[in-house]
Amino acid sequence: MEKRENDFRNVSHHILPTSSNLLGLCFILLGFIKTLQLRATTLIDDMLVFPILMFMAASICSYISIRSVRKAEKYERIADYLFLSGLGFLTVIAVVVALEFVV
Repeated sequence: MEKRENDFRNVSHHILPTSSNLLGLCFILLGFIKTLQLRATTLIDDMLVFPILMFMAASICSYISIRSVRKAEKYERIADYLFLSGLGFLTVIAVVVALEFVV
């Protein structure tokens, strides 16, 4: 199987729309949490800052990667790591919110 030279750059075309969608989901979740007034509201609000910043930075780095010629691979790696970190934080927040409904 032959590996193409720009296989790695194609990831940015997936990170950009997905991270922007998840950024919107974070804002919807923030409004949802404010509406319900759960016990851990301030903790969840503080935790939501991290995935919001990470998805925003991943979107920006992904866009720069698509537009850049010289440092495209570097920005793509950064976008990839930021995106995965944002997913991790969002998963932790989802578990905390789920535990709020159970307890």
